Order: sequence, then C-alpha cells, then structure tokens
Amino acid sequence: MKYSRLVLALPVLGALTLSACVENAPSDSVQADGVSLSVSSTDDDCVVSADTTESGNTVFSISNEGSRTTEFYLLGADGLRIVSEKENIAPGQTTEMSVSLQPGEYYTACKPGMRGANVGQAAFTVTGDPVEISGADEELFAKVVADYVNFVKNEVAELEPKVEEFATAYMEGDDDTARALYPRVRVHYERIEPVAEALGILDPRIDYREVDYLAEADLLKEDDPTFTEWLGFHRIEKDLWVPARDQLQPDGTSAWEGWAPSDDAQRRVVGTALIADVGKLYDAVHADDFVETSQMDIATVANGASALLEEIAITKVTGEENWWSHYDLWDFQANLEGSRIAFDLVAPIAEAKSDEGRALVKEIRKQFDDTQILLNKYGNLDEGFVLYNEVSEDQRRELVAQIDALREPLSKLTNAVLGIDIAEQ
Repeated sequence: MKYSRLVLALPVLGALTLSACVENAPSDSVQADGVSLSVSSTDDDCVVSADTTESGNTVFSISNEGSRTTEFYLLGADGLRIVSEKENIAPGQTTEMSVSLQPGEYYTACKPGMRGANVGQAAFTVTGDPVEISGADEELFAKVVADYVNFVKNEVAELEPKVEEFATAYMEGDDDTARALYPRVRVHYERIEPVAEALGILDPRIDYREVDYLAEADLLKEDDPTFTEWLGFHRIEKDLWVPARDQLQPDGTSAWEGWAPSDDAQRRVVGTALIADVGKLYDAVHADDFVETSQMDIATVANGASALLEEIAITKVTGEENWWSHYDLWDFQANLEGSRIAFDLVAPIAEAKSDEGRALVKEIRKQFDDTQILLNKYGNLDEGFVLYNEVSEDQRRELVAQIDALREPLSKLTNAVLGIDIAEQ
C-alpha cells in the first residue's frame, strides 16, 4: 500500500479552491524508443491498458474518471516501495507520469480520495533488456543521481541531531524550546520528502497528521505491528500547540475527539520513536546500495521536483499541514528549495535534448524565481515567516495561482529529460 496525504475541503478557506488540476494533457506520441500506456482511475478501480511492457521510457497517461481526487502509483515487487507516483489528479483530469523502466516485477495501483487502501492494485511486468545508457548521457545521468543522493544524505545528516535536540526538549517538558525548534527542524525533512515517502512505513511514522493516521491505522498496523498509535512530528505539534476545546480538525471533526495531551510517559514514547525513525531514515539513505535498492535514476530526480510542488499544492497552501502551529510557510519554502535543487540538477540535460527543452527550462526558471519573490513577501528561513493563519484568503489565492503557474511547465520536465516529445503536451 502507499501512504499518502489527505486532501480535504477546508471550510476556513471560504471561496478559495485549489485548482489542483494543472492540465498536462497527454502527447499524441512519444519517441520511437518510448511506450505510452493509458490508465483509467475510477472510484473503485485502476485499470492500466496493459499489464506488461518492454523496458525503457514509458509514459502512463492517467485519466481520473471517478468523483474524487486520486493518485497513481508504480510500486516495487514488495507492493510497498514507490518506484514512481503521480499525485493530486482531480476528477476529469488527464495527466502523465514518465518513467524509465528496468526489467522486473512491479504493481500498479490508484488511491481515490488519496487515503485508505489502494484500489485496483495489479501485477505489472517489465520485460526486455536492462536499460543501458551510453556515452555522454551515461556519465551525466550518473553524476546527477550521485549529486542528488549526496544532497539527500546531507539533509538527513543535518536532520538527525536536530530531531534529537527537538524531541529531547519535548520529552523533558521544555515546550518553549521545542516550539522554537519545530519549524526549523522540519525544513531538512521537507526538502527531501519524496525520498522519505518512497521508503515505505517511515514517512507515516515520522510525518503523518492525525487525520491521516486515523484513516489508515489498520493498514499501517498490518505493515508494522508496532505502529499502534499516532506518532511523529505532528503528534508533537498538537501537544505543543494544544487546541481550544471548540477547535476542529481539517476534516471538520472535533480536535478533542479521541485525543488528549500526552502525559510524560507518552511523550517519552513519541519522542523516542521519532529519534529512532529518523535514525532509520539516515541508515537507509546512507546505505551503500541505496541507489540500487531504491531504483533511483534520472527520472526519479526529475519527478522529485514535481512531487515537491505537489506537496505544496496539496497541504501547504491550504494550511492543513501544520494545522495547530500555523508554521506552513517554513515547509512551503523547504519544499520549494528541494524542488529547485532537483530541477537545477536535471535542467542541463533537458536543455541539451531539444529546442523545446531549452524553452521549457527557461520558463520553469522564471516561474521558480517568481514563486520565490512572492514567498519572500512573507519572510525567510533565517528570520522566520508570517504564521499562516495571518495570510488572508486573497493572499492564499495569489499563492495558489503562482504555484499552478510553476507546476504546469514543471510537469513536463521528466519527458524533456528522457527525450520524450513535449512539443504537443
């Protein structure tokens, strides 16, 4: 199963709606060395046009024919690890996910509503020879992947001691210190979030909100029998910013339904678990075979840039990520930085592939700059940001519009990097 963020209708936003529908209409053709497959996602099924394909560049054209926002996943042979994903596909939307597939056994699946069990999970086989890259591409692709992995390793290396400091303050009842550390510690996690999400159960343990955990608790316990209570950053967040008795969850339920502030013993359990889970994340990304076991390649890096923008679109601009502390703009900035780093690494490859790739990279750079300029109006990581509950509805609309302006060209980046025709997208 895939663990994923929950998209909710937020009454506090009034007339503000996330478009979440950046159209990336499927191109009519791909290059001769590529394959195009169609995916139909409905409320109760996920049908791929074929259950087998040849290795190499593959484009999944995903149509959401259901009534709820959905996600599409290509999972590893264990059915847990994410090889690639496309999030936030609105009803009636058609979008693309581009990957470079190696031979092996996989699964395809969808998640209508973006929570709960996968729907239509089915075996998917890739046949043929291993994809081998030769010449200049081989050297360049390998360097990009190595550089991105080094970036991830560095962020997790900075995250681990800061989490220990934060969790220790929380366990010792030093809430003022823990509150001050909370947004700054999370920056290192949010910059590399798609990597953590691809490692199975770790992201739910580290970064699930309460409504996410409650929606998937039985499924999570099946995969990790020790995962029997809500854990991670957001449980600590709620303890540090205890809601008023009349406050509501993002889904409209009472903030106090089935919840009470953690006592000292519970704090020790939660804080110790967070330190241990981040330690496991450190060990995973620093393992000698991390690139091989995670099947990370150039498409993973390019898709990661888009995935981080989806994180902003799904939970940051709505305010539901840090529902109790309102520190969403710190996460927003971190996601944007992580996306920009992944983009900057693969941009030279897209530029070298075609004139269209050069034009696309130029437009993406402009939109990244415009997004950063807009975000700068609200602060920065060094001095802090405005709390998100102080951002007006009109200002949130402006942020949504700018994120959409960046998401649209960025959604074409992987195709450009893989040399798939983007002229008709």
